[in-house]
Amino acid sequence: MKVTFPHMGNVYLAAKALFDGLGIDYVIPPKNNKEALDIGTLHSPEEMCLPFKLMIGNYVQAIQKGADTIIIVGSCGPCRFGEYCELQMNIMKSMGYDLNFIVIDYPKDIGIKELYRRINQISSQSSKSTIEKMRALNASLRVIRLIDEIEEAAHMFAGYERNRGDCKHTLNKCKEEALKCKTPNEMINLLISYKEKISHIPVDINKNPLKIAVIGEIYTVIEPYTNFSIEEKLMDYGVSSLRGLTPSWWVKNALMSPLKINSLTIKRNAKKYLPLSIGGHAIECVGEAVTAANEGYDGAIQVFPMGCMPEIVSKSILPTISKDLNFPIMSLVVDDMDGEAGYITRIEAFIDLLERRRESVLLRC
Repeated sequence: MKVTFPHMGNVYLAAKALFDGLGIDYVIPPKNNKEALDIGTLHSPEEMCLPFKLMIGNYVQAIQKGADTIIIVGSCGPCRFGEYCELQMNIMKSMGYDLNFIVIDYPKDIGIKELYRRINQISSQSSKSTIEKMRALNASLRVIRLIDEIEEAAHMFAGYERNRGDCKHTLNKCKEEALKCKTPNEMINLLISYKEKISHIPVDINKNPLKIAVIGEIYTVIEPYTNFSIEEKLMDYGVSSLRGLTPSWWVKNALMSPLKINSLTIKRNAKKYLPLSIGGHAIECVGEAVTAANEGYDGAIQVFPMGCMPEIVSKSILPTISKDLNFPIMSLVVDDMDGEAGYITRIEAFIDLLERRRESVLLRC
């Protein structure tokens, strides 16, 4: 067995730590790129969204490096993400690939015994003891939490840094070095050191940068290739940003979901505008917009793939939130035909709007 998995932000670092700890052979696909998108677009149904197409491209590029087993997470519900695994299995089969798909789904959807059987397909390939396997899993969870914390700090401190680019450089260097680590403990120690480095980047506490929340569909807000690295661009502009949806948030949310104690603040803030779950991360999108307004952010940017029904509903609700709370929100729809230049122009225009809005408030005072 030689496993692979689709890209989504920093998940590849946690996966690397897990498989290194288990001693299982794996392939990390090349980071999302035009070739992967072209492959996915060629073989996917035309109406499928951007994340689906990129995943197909990830699989093909990983197979070319020897992968024979694909591990993905699953879901049931109104969002068509729940159909990804079946469609992708059929597509890969029609392309002539004989692969083993292991879908890690919610226990409430497939049952505890079935979930255990699927996980055992992976863990049984490891010669490690049960304790060592648990340590590897714990290390991977710690890795994703640490890298998410480092990324969050870098995005927030970018608006305050004295030397423009320090946060961006440190964050990128951290990811580069983490990928070279040979063991989970080595990666954890490296991430701890970089968390310390980020906290000691020279900042000017007298600065008052714009603060923007990045909200929307989880894949497109987490995966830089799909959103033209929006968070890096905000760092370049000296803007502090916050993204609530992260891989570590997803893990925590999935574990707490059966107890119905997940994302309570977000649900409470979204209730007035979207009281029922409609699939995807629509409630999170709406709730985070309200939360950002309540916490004094200057604005929010919604990012989602074309055709994403939950986010289309969210997009229709956001103007009401914007009006009620006097809070600017811009929506960006991405697909495989998007051009970066127009996208950057819209971001720059939105930042200019927020700056002029802040200036007008100061003048009135």
